[in-house]
Amino acid sequence: MNCAPADSNAFARRLFSGLPRRYDALAELLSFGQNRRWRSEMVDHVSAQPGGVILDVATGTAGVAIRVAERTGARVVGTDLTETMVRQGAINLRRHRLTDQVHLLVGRAEQLPFADGTFDALTFTYLLRYVADPAATLREMARVVRPGGTVASLEFMVPPRRAWRALWWVYTRFVLPAAGRVFGREWYEVGRFLGPSISAFYRRHPVRSVVAAWQDAGLTRVGVRTMSLGGGLVMWGQKGDD
Repeated sequence: MNCAPADSNAFARRLFSGLPRRYDALAELLSFGQNRRWRSEMVDHVSAQPGGVILDVATGTAGVAIRVAERTGARVVGTDLTETMVRQGAINLRRHRLTDQVHLLVGRAEQLPFADGTFDALTFTYLLRYVADPAATLREMARVVRPGGTVASLEFMVPPRRAWRALWWVYTRFVLPAAGRVFGREWYEVGRFLGPSISAFYRRHPVRSVVAAWQDAGLTRVGVRTMSLGGGLVMWGQKGDD
């Protein structure tokens, strides 16, 4: 299960390093406000009690980490590859007065610096297209979740119905790059990259094979929900007993 550029970490770091200051507002704008709904759906599948601890991988500017902390009352650790995104996330935490509840660090999803079974739950967002080996990354993330703990994710998706897929193709190939150009070179590069990268991922890894990779990582009761006519994909599962 392999689709990212050979040096995927360097590519992702370069792609996102210039985006943090306007990332949250523009993500909502360019997704027609759907990003917020998708995140909320994902967090609905996270189970943790106040006093528990949750890991948010690819935390970016901490949007999901903040939502998880507010929703569950648990402590949250957020990790992201891009240092500038983490710095913006720290600013966002101060605005939400969550610096005592959420801790952010720079790190790779492929090599998490935590012991087996450290976390009660784990979330990850828009990650698998940026790692060299998605299946191995899923195994690494499942490793740090305790048996019985939950995992939930959010990814972009290609709409399955032909009519919506055609409109999605026009939007991602023409509208997104054009809109990105308005906001600067960095957003133009993301807009130009996004659609082709999503298409390439699902050509190689249909949803059924992604589900199989979750199961191979030791996750059970894997659920799938497509959202916004197929533009978003929320998945969830439970770590099996060892």
